[in-house]
Amino acid sequence: MADTNLKYANYSRRDFIKHIAIGGGVIAVFGNYGFRYYFNDDKTILKSIAVDFTKCTGCRTCETACSANNHKVEINGEFIKGLGDPHLSNIRVHHFNPDVDVPVTCALCPDTPCIEACPIPADKETGRKALYRHSELGTVVCDLEKCIGCTLCAQACEKERAGIIVPNPETKKPERMCTLCGGDPNCVKWCPYGALSLLEIKVNREFFAEKPEKIAELLMNKFYHVEAEVENGN
Repeated sequence: MADTNLKYANYSRRDFIKHIAIGGGVIAVFGNYGFRYYFNDDKTILKSIAVDFTKCTGCRTCETACSANNHKVEINGEFIKGLGDPHLSNIRVHHFNPDVDVPVTCALCPDTPCIEACPIPADKETGRKALYRHSELGTVVCDLEKCIGCTLCAQACEKERAGIIVPNPETKKPERMCTLCGGDPNCVKWCPYGALSLLEIKVNREFFAEKPEKIAELLMNKFYHVEAEVENGN
C-alpha cells in the first residue's frame, strides 16, 4: 500500500485526463465550455472557438498548430507551414497551480472594444478603420497600411476583455487576433484531447472574454473546491 501511495502522490488532474484519453474512456466533470461568440450586423450567428476546460491538459499543441499555419514560410516559391513557434501563436495556454490549464484566444466580442478604440476614421465606402471585422469570418483584422501603431486597440482589449492583442515589438501594430485559419482552425483540428471546438454560439456563456486568471479561479473552485486569488504561471 505504501508503494502505491508513493506512485500516485504526484498524480495530477492533467495526468488523469491524459490517461482517460489514451484509454478511450469518457468522463464529464462539468458541462461548461468557455465560449467565444459574436453576431454580425445582421444578427447572423457565426462560428467561433469554444474551449472545454475539463479536457485541456496544457499540452500546447494548439499553440504549435496555430503558429505553423499562421506563420508560413516560402521555400522555392511555395508557401508551407512554419516551424510552429508557440511564442507566435494566436491562442495561448496559461498554466496555474492548483493544476488548471486555460487556453485563451480572441473572443470576437459583439461590441469589439478594440475596433471602437481605433482612431483611424472609417472608410466612407467600406466602413473599415485600420482594425475591422472580416466580412465572411467575422474575425478582427488589421490593415497594416492604415494602422499607425498607436496600441489603443491592445489597451482596450487589456482593460475591458481578455487582453489577447499584443503590439508588435518593432512596429507596435496589433497581433495575435484569431484568424480562424480561414474557417478551419488548426488548433481545433490538432487538439489531441478534443478540448477545442468550432461551434455556432447563440447565447452568452460563462467565461466569455474573461482574463485567464479569472477563469482559473472559477475552475479551481469547480475542480478542487478552493477559492483563492491566482497568479499566471506563464
